Amino acid sequence: QGQVRESGGGLVQPGGSLRLSCEVSGSAVRIANMAWYRLAPGKQRELVGRIIQWRDTDYGDSVRGRCTISRDRVKNTIYLEMNDLKPEDTAVYYCLAATVWGPGTQVTVSS
Repeated sequence: QGQVRESGGGLVQPGGSLRLSCEVSGSAVRIANMAWYRLAPGKQRELVGRIIQWRDTDYGDSVRGRCTISRDRVKNTIYLEMNDLKPEDTAVYYCLAATVWGPGTQVTVSS
């Protein structure tokens, strides 16, 4: 089934940009459907965006227009490019590959 691991989180100033990566390792299967979710303290888990059947993308209302998901099929990796980050984007970002979750990566937006 493979393992899922996110990377690229960190501290960024408001208005800044960040690119998160999600790699599926240990699996010969190329995952057709992958998604990014986030969880902030005191809030419910929220869909950030997803890529469906290799190419179609869909984004959550709170990030639409500021985020782009792309993928590298050879590397079995997807990326989340986030721009114009706001303090309310602070959360742990999780990758879901088919039915497997990664451990998450912290994104903090603060001056």
